[in-house]
Amino acid sequence: MGSSLKSASFLVESRLHDAARGDCTACYDLGVAYSTGTSGVCFDLIEAHKWFNLAAIAGDEAAQAARAEIAGDMTAREIAIAQRAARDWLGINRAQAA
Repeated sequence: MGSSLKSASFLVESRLHDAARGDCTACYDLGVAYSTGTSGVCFDLIEAHKWFNLAAIAGDEAAQAARAEIAGDMTAREIAIAQRAARDWLGINRAQAA
């Protein structure tokens, strides 16, 4: 059991690292993980929406569809929080790249 948790943690960490480098597939993968509660993360539609939004901004059509699908299960306030989190993520990572 500990090995699978360690593996899941590594997967999420590597996807976060790739997402920080602008990899939209990593963003999509994180969205899937949070929307399903897999890969060692808890189910969290706000986080899922954030990651799908970041992938969608980069042109990922599957992420656009997934974002729209989960938005149907979210309140307007939750969507606003997710959008703010995506903007914050972009701001932090742009600042680090400069």
